[in-house]
Amino acid sequence: GQNRKSQIANLKKESEARNGNTRIANRKQEEKEVGTMSFMKGDLLSRSRKLVKGLAMAEPVWLKAMEQAPPATFPRPEGKLHTITFPEDVYVKRFYKKYPESKYHHPIKFSAIDPAPSRLFALRVLELKEHGISEDEAMEVADMEYIAEKKAKKKAYARLKQIARLQGKKLPPNPFPCPVKEIQAEERKFVRDRFFNPSIRELVKQKKEESMQRFGGDNW
Repeated sequence: GQNRKSQIANLKKESEARNGNTRIANRKQEEKEVGTMSFMKGDLLSRSRKLVKGLAMAEPVWLKAMEQAPPATFPRPEGKLHTITFPEDVYVKRFYKKYPESKYHHPIKFSAIDPAPSRLFALRVLELKEHGISEDEAMEVADMEYIAEKKAKKKAYARLKQIARLQGKKLPPNPFPCPVKEIQAEERKFVRDRFFNPSIRELVKQKKEESMQRFGGDNW
């Protein structure tokens, strides 16, 4: 009977020691996680758990419910993100290689409805290829159409100006303005002020003097 009691006591001690070691290990792990975790990483559920474990916030009433029915998680991309490409991109690059000035005369406007001429050119090439035309011939046809469209726009504006002169009216604005000229028109006022506005000239004079005092020369 005495041996039986002794065995039971030893088992209890071993169980308590094991449980104590487990609690200590769990506590150390929690402290490690709290000390090294980033509260801004992960989804709402994981961030909430970290904040609660780190005693940074009280446990929300909805946390247990969310743990039972966690929100959907989506796989993260592995490695470097791949560039999104379209089938016509190769022809867009060829268009800009042949007409580099188009990048400035026909910039991409995100608010515009119609795509840029380079994109129209590339889409036209793909359309012609779908009808059995070879790539070289398709690019040649699309190139001819692009040039013809440019000439048609210039001819149409010339006709509008001619009609305005005959009617004695003010020349109409160009319906197909060049973005480079538009930018130059916006900057023309500031360029004029630089040389003729008294307050601007005085400011430039002060900056020149400051530059000479600081650098010992005229950097203007």
